[in-house]
Amino acid sequence: MPKFDNIRPYYDSEVNEALCASLNHPMMKAMMQFTFPDVDDEVWKGQLQRTHSIRDFQINFVYKSIKKVLETTSEGLTTSGFEKLEPNTSYLFISNHRDIILDTSLLNVSLYDHGLIMTASAIGDNLVQKEFVLKLSKLNRNFLVQRGLSPRELLQSSKLMSEYMYHLLSKENRSVWIAQREGRTKDGNDATHQGVLKMVAMASDEKNCIDYFKKIKIVPVSISYEYDPTDALKMPQLLAQAKDEVYIKEKNEDFITLLSGIIGQKKRIHIHVGDVLDMELDDIVLNNDNTNKQIQAVAQIIDDSILQSYKLWPTNYIAYDILNNSNLFSNLYTEKEKQLFERRLELRINSGNDTLKEGFLAMYANPVVNKLKYTNAIS
Repeated sequence: MPKFDNIRPYYDSEVNEALCASLNHPMMKAMMQFTFPDVDDEVWKGQLQRTHSIRDFQINFVYKSIKKVLETTSEGLTTSGFEKLEPNTSYLFISNHRDIILDTSLLNVSLYDHGLIMTASAIGDNLVQKEFVLKLSKLNRNFLVQRGLSPRELLQSSKLMSEYMYHLLSKENRSVWIAQREGRTKDGNDATHQGVLKMVAMASDEKNCIDYFKKIKIVPVSISYEYDPTDALKMPQLLAQAKDEVYIKEKNEDFITLLSGIIGQKKRIHIHVGDVLDMELDDIVLNNDNTNKQIQAVAQIIDDSILQSYKLWPTNYIAYDILNNSNLFSNLYTEKEKQLFERRLELRINSGNDTLKEGFLAMYANPVVNKLKYTNAIS
């Protein structure tokens, strides 16, 4: 549909031309040599030239690249909850957001491994300014979230994106991934922005937004990394916020963050998919007749699911204990794990700067603080 041309990924009919035009790009070569280190360039180039669909590109190349990233930069990915999802069924996955590329890529690896429909995923157009990165994102079924717009343009853009997401879910039986908020969580506090839900509801053809939310099958997703490979890169923005200053990004900051997330060490990673929102939505209608209050309640349900199912790691408990000068969770980590975390703290930030140190620790500790709000939820 021409209506969506400015934001949609490639159609399958456009895939081969885009791949053939990218064969000799240095970043394509680097990606393929990383993924297939023992394969001659002509072999992967030949296979790309014979690729005519996004699915083939994802399964034969992207999937294997992400598996290689896991092999070289992590101690493995574990999952939970996927067995509750139905095959051949599209869902709207609303996820906490820690890493630009990996959050969606790891979800899609997990969906594929469980025989489920993979997603089309939202990505900010500020992250794909480089021509090759834009091409790669469109080859990997990303659709664009337009940034830096005037209020009027933002309204039009939000409506277009909402309609495109509904088109994917209802007409193409394609699952969709969006983050629960604009931009990644910098301080470890995962919270669903009501504006995201209002945007989703713009395409509603139901008498109220709750009926629409039931129809599109919302699934909360919680992803957690034992080490955040971009933890130190998040500090300047947190420091600016602490000083009540406006934070201005460096020219290539988004691209550096994108690459750092892929190649940085993560240790263990866990993804949990929650239950499809259903009966909870009925309760919201019974208790609220105001649309804004309904959306607020839906955001809270998504938060409850994400925060309660967030997998806590030794790094989270260590940061909490250091920050609070306690040993409350000392039974959940070893002395060696604590020393390694303290060494990371020393290496990655100026630990003489108390604001930076506190921000770094809080990023890891806040998921513990949030989970403590739910009785017996620590695990």
